Amino acid sequence: MHQLQSPPGSKAIINDREVDYFCGFSYYSLQSHPNLIQAATDAMNRYGINAGTSRAGYGNNPIFQTVEQQSAHFFAAESALYYVSGYLGNAILLQGLTPDYDIIFADHECHYSILDGAAMARKPLVTFAHRNSRDLTLQLETHLKPGQRPLVITDGVFPTSGELAPLADYDKVLSNYPDSILCVDDAHAYTVLGEQGRGTLEYFGIQGPRRYSCGTLSKAVGGHGGIITGNSAFIEQLHTHCKILIGASSVPIPAAAASAAGLDILIDNPQMRQQLWDNVAYAKRALRQLGFDNIPDTPVPIICLSSDGVDWSAVQEKLFEKNIAVQYIPGGSYTSAPKNGAIRIAIFSGHTKVQIDRLVEEFKRQWL
Repeated sequence: MHQLQSPPGSKAIINDREVDYFCGFSYYSLQSHPNLIQAATDAMNRYGINAGTSRAGYGNNPIFQTVEQQSAHFFAAESALYYVSGYLGNAILLQGLTPDYDIIFADHECHYSILDGAAMARKPLVTFAHRNSRDLTLQLETHLKPGQRPLVITDGVFPTSGELAPLADYDKVLSNYPDSILCVDDAHAYTVLGEQGRGTLEYFGIQGPRRYSCGTLSKAVGGHGGIITGNSAFIEQLHTHCKILIGASSVPIPAAAASAAGLDILIDNPQMRQQLWDNVAYAKRALRQLGFDNIPDTPVPIICLSSDGVDWSAVQEKLFEKNIAVQYIPGGSYTSAPKNGAIRIAIFSGHTKVQIDRLVEEFKRQWL
């Protein structure tokens, strides 16, 4: 059993060994940044561990409002909503938007949080084939009755495969339905994709009303909690119609302070995003040269390697013997995981080219 004994970053301690770490989602390695640790420590000393009540009561700590203000600034939005876990973002959207749609249409390979959110919204759910706009069109034509309004929801970046949802195609399909809504779970894209780091909607150039996304600050930002941004009326609607915001505890205050510090760093240092993209392009190019031609040419920092007849679990262990940590994903065990299993590689802005070269070279020895 593997045990992480240090903060995640380009290097980490696992089972008492220092390894080159290519797992998880610490895309900027901010979980161990001294600014975040100091911010969390100061907040804990001043406010304690948590507010002891929901934000609907007396639990609306000033740090939560700071995170919302910074998020609104980062995403060029009027307002923002900060909540206890990014996992709940889809449920908050689907509950909060209930007056505005009748049927949910979700990608068949969507994250569990979307399915859970749909159940909590108590609206009919129809799935369409993975990343398939033609099947989406078919399902809309088949299931929508006259006057009904669709809500389409999908991962922006699928967490195992690293695939991007074809949002531009979905947006075009939905142009035939004037009251349609498009929602995106952007957990792996917030602060990572798009010219300004605003996620997959920005990456595909999609904007305007009835186009929404939710994300998390626990991945690239290095803190914790979920975030939704938009105009003030939209955020107020979520507060009005979503029970989660009344019943759930707030984010632990030290983690909120760390989130604020992480956002500060990314706002002040946009070059970190370019460094991440450069590392991703470098790693994907090198791995394609080994014969993995299906690696998509996108800035997504997730690389999924899969093929028939390979014991990917053994590949993971052999790389770990060389002090390189990658993640084995059993077939069908997680969202968008290939049926025959895979190795999932996460690229960080802090990885050096030496580390990436060593990963590729050791993988070549296992593969060729």
